[in-house]
Amino acid sequence: MTLTVLMNAGPWLSVPPPGYGGIENVIATLVPELRRLGVRVVLASVESSTLPVDERIAVFPDGQFAALQRPYNQVCGVSQAHLAGVVRALHARDDVDLVHDHVEAVGLATLAAMGPDAPPVLHTLHWDLAKHPELYGNLDGGDRVRVNGVSASQLARAPRALREHSVGHVHLSTPLAVDADRRPAVAKGEHAVILGRINPGKGQDLGARLAHRVGFPLVLAGPVGPYHRPEDLAAAGDEARQNPDVRFFHEQVAPYVDGDLVRWVGTVAGQERDDLVASARVSLFPLRWEEPGGTAVVESLSLGTPVVATARGCLPELIEHGRTGLLTTDEEELGELVLAGGLLEAGECRREAAERFTPARMAERYVELYDRVRRGAARPLQLA
Repeated sequence: MTLTVLMNAGPWLSVPPPGYGGIENVIATLVPELRRLGVRVVLASVESSTLPVDERIAVFPDGQFAALQRPYNQVCGVSQAHLAGVVRALHARDDVDLVHDHVEAVGLATLAAMGPDAPPVLHTLHWDLAKHPELYGNLDGGDRVRVNGVSASQLARAPRALREHSVGHVHLSTPLAVDADRRPAVAKGEHAVILGRINPGKGQDLGARLAHRVGFPLVLAGPVGPYHRPEDLAAAGDEARQNPDVRFFHEQVAPYVDGDLVRWVGTVAGQERDDLVASARVSLFPLRWEEPGGTAVVESLSLGTPVVATARGCLPELIEHGRTGLLTTDEEELGELVLAGGLLEAGECRREAAERFTPARMAERYVELYDRVRRGAARPLQLA
């Protein structure tokens, strides 16, 4: 029997996204492999999504990411409108065997509230689980709604009620990991790179300060709020500072961005991103939060670039200290480790990626979880 999964990507970005888009990139990586395994996929996203699937559901014509960090009372209906469209579709059809949901908080709450009127649900947790204590601390999905994490460390910090609904974790993957061990070596430059959305948790301000103190070139690659290019942010004017990430950039990061030792290049994607990371001395992750999944980490390994990072969240699960990267609990030590990390073997990074982080491995794991959820055989993690 063919398994039909409604993949709920949400209303924020198209799938695949135009550059940055962590969750949407995960879905764009997962779906082709699921379909290769014979899973029929109905994608609930926005109309501009181009990912090949079997069917589509959309409420919005394009992604609503630009609204994401506006005041709550201006945007609180966006996710709800999208979920209402999903619920209508589920009520109108009887061929969906499972909903794989990726929409933060609202997806889980709405689908759990449907009770027996909805198919079994697997809700993937892509974010910091301390964010919604009232929801996660009181979750009751019965035997129909289950969750999974994207790392063991993420679930270990989850409230008890959430862990009791968990079927385990699935590490993130990247297409770059396929045959990464056969990829030819790339000439390395002197620069380090921080890849990701610029915000306090990612620590770009710390990385930029250390670059000046230690003296290594640093490239910051990622959006600032909804602005993907430096010229877009410059044209936005002072009103853009209502966005907290924009304020953080102007106040904490921009003083170190001199266009020489530290550069902000905006969002990079495709071959431009791959070339930037593959030629870097290291990828730097000066984290100030418990990173749940680490897509950019597995991308870096796949491209043969060691990782230097604060040992927080999932990083100790993904990186073998001294072989594929260097980890520390001392923020100030990161600068010196950037220099030392350039001596690690690029081939070891690529071999690790090819073994652990391919899309096929992620998809096979999810099919196992789909079966567990559908059979009602999910068991909670052992609680401490």
